[in-house]
Amino acid sequence: MHPRGPALTRTSGALSETRKAGLQLLIAMIAVMWLVEIVNTLDSNGLDSDGIWPRNVGHLWGIFTAPFLHASFAHLISNTIPLVFMGAIVALRGAGRLASVTLTVIVLGGLGTWLIAPASPDTIGASGVVFGYATYLFARGFFDRSVLEVLTGLIVGVIWGGALLTSLVPHPGISWQGHLCGGIAGVIAAWALARRREAAPAVTGLPARL
Repeated sequence: MHPRGPALTRTSGALSETRKAGLQLLIAMIAVMWLVEIVNTLDSNGLDSDGIWPRNVGHLWGIFTAPFLHASFAHLISNTIPLVFMGAIVALRGAGRLASVTLTVIVLGGLGTWLIAPASPDTIGASGVVFGYATYLFARGFFDRSVLEVLTGLIVGVIWGGALLTSLVPHPGISWQGHLCGGIAGVIAAWALARRREAAPAVTGLPARL
């Protein structure tokens, strides 16, 4: 056997496990959304008030619960489809990458919505996360200087771009603020994760350039 064979096998196996862990996390997140919606429906949508209430400091925790709450199963389905598609692409980098992107979008996108959305009603739904995934996938190729990732982002844009841009137009009952802030947070996530990777050589003791 070629002496590098075992090492290549181990590397391939580790990559497979990384992707598997990422996809498992994505499935778990979506499963929680569906479980919450079942409970919410049985409770006559009593959980709908646990979303983001803009500028309400006492209800700031709603930033973390809002993405897992939906107004109906139709609302949940409309978010689940792009979440599966785009989330799976993000998850191929592993559970850590998916968790980092998701948390960045939820926190920064949620805070942005909390700051600029109308005082009422509250904002619920995972569409902000959908926008965050979309802009992350579109922007990461430019920050990582990867042609493959740029092409991936373009494919996402071709498939979902029209629907996403339409969602930025104000409509009754639709939080364009949540979409916009989620999209901005996705770009920030792409920048932050790329910068972290580029900064890694400095830790190894390589000289820094001024």
